[in-house]
Amino acid sequence: MIETIVFDVGETLVRDDRYWASWADWLGIPRHTISALVGAATVQNRDNADALRLIKPGMDVGEAYRAREAAGRGDHLDESDLYPDVRPALASLRALGIRVVLAGNQTVRTGELLRGLDLPVDLIATSGEWGVEKPSPEFFARVIEASGAAPDRTVYVGDHPAYDLFPAREAGLRAAHLRRGPWGYLWADDPEVIEAADWRIDNLTQLAAIAAEQRERADQQG
Repeated sequence: MIETIVFDVGETLVRDDRYWASWADWLGIPRHTISALVGAATVQNRDNADALRLIKPGMDVGEAYRAREAAGRGDHLDESDLYPDVRPALASLRALGIRVVLAGNQTVRTGELLRGLDLPVDLIATSGEWGVEKPSPEFFARVIEASGAAPDRTVYVGDHPAYDLFPAREAGLRAAHLRRGPWGYLWADDPEVIEAADWRIDNLTQLAAIAAEQRERADQQG
């Protein structure tokens, strides 16, 4: 039975278009260039931030981020950044009595912006607020704590195999791999992803049916 579903944020709930475009503008390069480099990092199974270091070798991404913030060009989120299935999916899960948590590798500021969207969720947390990042075991220990349910009754949903799927499974959580965003599409049919994922989905609205089916199965077994 599923009691809690925890969602990654970037390219799971929120489109990354604005994020990467803002970096391109800050670095003074065409937006297409940074998109292509993010794609290259994805194919090579590297961290997305390596796209920035390819443009500016040795770049301290944290320092550059703080400089952007100081210049008034930091994070921004509004309704247009959400994928269209987000609100319906979250609302349907809440209607089933599922606890809904958002927890991803985002800044403190992004956490504030997400709360400002008034999403139908029980809790929003970011790596910046927790002081630990995915894919560390410490992050997923915090996910389990935030879940309020046993790991095998908690599902982590994300697009990135190395940052979402694999470490979630290693922490004892169940996992749904979302075929969305560069990582989600490119690695969707990788044998390791297929083996590790409890569910593979194309749309977040599929989760309500999965949760309802699991509940019915648990009721029949009980």
